[in-house]
Amino acid sequence: MSQAAARVLQSGMRLPPLPTIRELVKLYKLQAMKQLSQNFLMDERLTDKIVKSAGRIDHSDIVLEVGPGPGGITRSILRRQPQRLILVEKDERFGETLQLLRECAKPLNIQLDTYYDDILRFNIEHHVPDTSQRLHLIGNLPFAISTRLLINWYADLAARRGAFRRNDTCMTLTFQKEVAERICAPVGGDQRCRLSVMSQIWTEPVMKFIIPGKAFVPKPQVDVGVVKLIPLKHPKTQLPFPLVERVVRHIFSMRQKYCRRGYGTLFPQEGREEVTHNLFQRAEVQDTLRSFELSVEQCLRLAEAYSEYIASHPEVEKYDYRAPKNLEIL
Repeated sequence: MSQAAARVLQSGMRLPPLPTIRELVKLYKLQAMKQLSQNFLMDERLTDKIVKSAGRIDHSDIVLEVGPGPGGITRSILRRQPQRLILVEKDERFGETLQLLRECAKPLNIQLDTYYDDILRFNIEHHVPDTSQRLHLIGNLPFAISTRLLINWYADLAARRGAFRRNDTCMTLTFQKEVAERICAPVGGDQRCRLSVMSQIWTEPVMKFIIPGKAFVPKPQVDVGVVKLIPLKHPKTQLPFPLVERVVRHIFSMRQKYCRRGYGTLFPQEGREEVTHNLFQRAEVQDTLRSFELSVEQCLRLAEAYSEYIASHPEVEKYDYRAPKNLEIL
């Protein structure tokens, strides 16, 4: 069996004959736009591997792809024959190449819908009102928005809204290698940061593989990590997302110092040391650990202690240690 035939069997249905992505990019003069953080992935073996990393895609499933560009990953998704494929692309220059794939999808009975929109503002509930079908989120994310989008999706996941009204919506996404490593970083790891803790509160992140930068056009100065994020059936906290995000952000604001230093900036300077000391005792967390040495559970106990404190001191919730002294608490 040829390598091409083996790949078809592994990745799914063979599509009708099409120009290669490289040929389409050349034909339509589609140069990547730096301001949109565009990098095209041309290698079909890699796009198939990304989609394979998403796990089983059934014929009754829906896939939402972020930033399809000229359609490399899109082709690999179509081979897996979901019931519906939603493409969210900000750049309308890709209209003709994506229309070719829409024509290919018709005889396969795959509904392919393309929306030229910003994924940060895209209303998933409006376009997928029914929750009876499993949804997969897949995408070669623009570096400039990847972290912001991920935090937005965690907020949706915590609130069971948007793409996460079901608890089985997995994300298979590309990030700069360093960001991918941060998402998956263990306690005490060099890359452990706020994003690590936020990711591991609501999901199980798995680093699937690394794509060398030279596989992209234009070549980025970094390699790329493919991460699958699997929502936890039982999230590790029921605290409000904004509160958890605020506490974790403060804890990691002084990464190399004792964790009490960053946590303490949640409170007004007057009485700060005493309040911080008392809350660390209540949370049963050693206050001389560095932030990257804290487990998810320890961070959440500190968030719980903060939540209880502001319940009896509501004026502290709006405290901003960076504000001028006369504006710290409005």
